[in-house]
This record gives sequence, C-alpha cells and structure tokens, in this order.
Amino acid sequence: MQHNKRGEGDCPYLPTVGGLTTDVAKRSRRIGTVPDGMTMDNKTTILIVDDKESERFLLESLTKGWGFIPLSATSGTEALDMLKSEAIALILSDMVMPCMDGLQFLKEVRTKHGGMPFIMLTAHGSVNSAVAAIKEGANDYILKPVNPEELREVLRQALNYHRMSEENKKLKERLSALYSFRNIVTRSPLMTDALKLAEKVASSPYTTVAIYGESGTGKEVLARAIHHAGEGMENRFVAVNCSAIPSTLLESELFGHVKGAFTGADRDRDGKFAIAHGGTILLDEIGDMPLELQAKLLRVLEERVYEKLGSNKPVKTDCRVIAATHRDLEDFVRQGKFREDLYHRINIFPISLPSLRDRKEDMQLLTDFFIGQLRQELGKPIPGMSQKAMDVFLAYHWPGNIRELKNCLERAAIMTDNELIKPEHLTINAACKGKVEQPSGSANTMQITIDFDAPNTSLDSVVDGILQKTIDKCGNNKTLAAELLKVNRKMFYRRR
Repeated sequence: MQHNKRGEGDCPYLPTVGGLTTDVAKRSRRIGTVPDGMTMDNKTTILIVDDKESERFLLESLTKGWGFIPLSATSGTEALDMLKSEAIALILSDMVMPCMDGLQFLKEVRTKHGGMPFIMLTAHGSVNSAVAAIKEGANDYILKPVNPEELREVLRQALNYHRMSEENKKLKERLSALYSFRNIVTRSPLMTDALKLAEKVASSPYTTVAIYGESGTGKEVLARAIHHAGEGMENRFVAVNCSAIPSTLLESELFGHVKGAFTGADRDRDGKFAIAHGGTILLDEIGDMPLELQAKLLRVLEERVYEKLGSNKPVKTDCRVIAATHRDLEDFVRQGKFREDLYHRINIFPISLPSLRDRKEDMQLLTDFFIGQLRQELGKPIPGMSQKAMDVFLAYHWPGNIRELKNCLERAAIMTDNELIKPEHLTINAACKGKVEQPSGSANTMQITIDFDAPNTSLDSVVDGILQKTIDKCGNNKTLAAELLKVNRKMFYRRR
C-alpha cells in the first residue's frame, strides 16, 4: 500500500483547520459514491474517535460523502458512553489519545461490545502499535495521513466481513435449532435411551461413535444432532455414503489426491477429511467400505493422520468421526468382510436406533410432527389424520421406517384438500399389499381361542391369555391391541 505524505498529491489531509471545509468538500464529492460492494443504508453509523478536531472533521466529511452517518468523540471514555446509547456499525479510532489510548479503548470495546468492527488509525512508522492492535482484535489498521481510497476499501471489507460473520452466526444458530435433540420427537423407551447416549457423547468430540439401525431410522439425523450439540464443533458436518461411491474413487473422495496421482488428476484436491477439519465427518454405510481402504481408515482413527492419494506426506486431521451402518458388522467380521481391528475401533461408543415398528408408540407424535412441517412446506392447511388412516399406519410393518413414513405423508398431504388424511390417500394400501397385519375376523369382531389347565385357571390367567392372544393377532403391535380391547397400553407391560 502506498501512503501519500502530508501535503503531497491529492490527499485531502490539511495541517490546520482553516480553509478545510471547502477543500475537503471538493475531494469528498470527487470520491463521491458509496464504495462498490458495500452493504449500506441510511442507518449505517460510524463512530470516529480522535482527540484532534481537524482529523475528526476530515473523517466525518469523507464518510458522510460516502453515505454513512458519522458521529465523533474526542476520547475513548466519551466514545464508550456513546456506545451505550447509539447504534454504531463500525468504530474508527486513533491510536494515540490522552487518558485512554486506542489500544485500551479497543480492549474495552471487545470486552463490552463483542465483535463490533474496529479500525485503528496510527501514525506512519508505528507499525508495531498497529500489529498490537490486530492482536487485540482490531479488524484492520490505516496509517496516517489517511488515503481516502484505502480508507474506503478498508471500511467496505470490515463491514462486509462483519455482515457475513453475523449471517453465518445466525445460520449456525438456525442449523443448531433445526438439528437439535429437541427436534427428535419420541416417547419410546428404546429411542429415549438412544438419545441419552447421543447427548452424553456429544460433549466428547474425539470419541468415535457408531450408529446402528435399519435404513430410514434416522442415523444421519442423530449424527447431525451430535455434531451441533458438541462443544467447539463450529465447522462443517460432512456426510459420505461409502456405498454410493465406487471403490476406486472412495479413497480420493475421503483423503484427496495430488496432481498426477492417476489419469485425469490435473490438480491437487482436498478430500472429505480435510473439508471436515474441526467439524464432523459421517461415514455412512461403513460396512460397505472396501477392505483395502479399511486399513487406511484405521490409521486415521488411531493416529489422526492420513496421506493424500499419490503422496507420502502425512496430513493431520482434527474432526469427530461418526460411523453408521445398517449391516451386522459382527457377522461381517466373521465372514471376513470387515476388519476386526477396525470394528473394535469404531465400536467405542455404539448407539442402536430402533426400527419404526418397534416404536409404534411414537406414530402419533411423528405423524403430527411431519404434518406440521408439510403445512409450512406446501403452504396449505392439513387438518391431520383420520383414525382409520392412523389404524392403517399402526398395523403396517414400515420396512422403510421413518423415511417411508415421511414420504407417505407427503404424498397424502398433496392428495388431500382441506380434509383429514384417510386410508385412500395412503400409498401403502396398494404398494405394499400383504405387509399390513390386520387381526383376523370382521372389522368389528375378533375370535380368540384359549386353552386352560382347569386346576390352575384363574381370572388373572384368563386376562393374561386374552392379552397374549390379542397381541399375537396384532403382530406384537401393543398400541393396536390396546385399542381393540379398549384398555390402556401399559397393561401389556404390567401383566406380561
């Protein structure tokens, strides 16, 4: 950067106040417009802090000509008082001031007002002071005498950086809320236990987590909840489906490659582990990872280093690793399809997610939750589910689990028109014929035959027999059995 010396060239710096108004006004009009790319409105206020009147006047004239609202203070103490009552977008402060210098003022601002954009003005030759200001949290510094073009560019960068930082912060807050454990609705004891484990391990960022469950049970949703609940997990969540990427490309996808590593590798490329640095990487369907790649993954988990394809240079990685699979890895180990040492390494903290058929008590909660989402996404009123449609849901086997439930509800919501979702709106009736387990008999009757040992027959044994036969007829669906008998579902747990 080049800085005009005092009085040289076109710099509007003047050593005295006299005659300043006309000269500065001409130069401000010549610089003229709002800096390109700067996000501004009529409420963008800049606080100028300098004990010299001529310096304040110059900076006020320049920034006002660019569309800002300039306010000024003669000291750091006065500026701190103004910050209590004024909505300031950026601070432009001199370094050398009596009573409280710019560095002390900066420390006070950072303590009381967080990351507000702060630009330090310092005399030529005081670079060490400027560096100290950057270390204390200043966004940038400008050497005096001020070059208007440089000042304009520094203001543009500082304000845009702050705006993007605030937007990024709000986005992370929305993502954290979206993927919060609170958004995983359940009253199932099995699911509740899984969530308790996930919340425990979320605070341990270097513990490898293994999530087991059938396809569609919400393994990635749980992995994201662990990531967003983890302390210090500010960076990306990266999901890699190991079964969807050809084995010949998976190593490059995970670890990256260097130029010339293989035909077509015309440049260096980072892999998913590099992208997830400081965050979380989900290795989905890890059971389908090729054996030769499993050994390299084991080294990553044990030593926290890897090598790009075609390179011998170790690269450090610092990310949480979550593995997920619907496979029985123990069986895969016995078959020689999965390394035993890797299995034990990823199985440090296993979490098993129940299938939807094993958490039918959540059916109403999940249905209400997804219908609420669909009301917003589709922009239409959806009153809810009819009881007959819910009975079909409760009797269905749900091989696709929660993913299938959500897709089924989306289709049904599109088909309805300000009415309750009914059985005829559900695709499972036709598409999955034979998978819905209905109790035998007519819609209003059910036949049960019970054999008793006469000497040991009692009222309790008769009730237990009816409960057992009913739940057998309903395919172990306790909710449906309780509805048929018109009893509380908890009776099945108390008596069996």
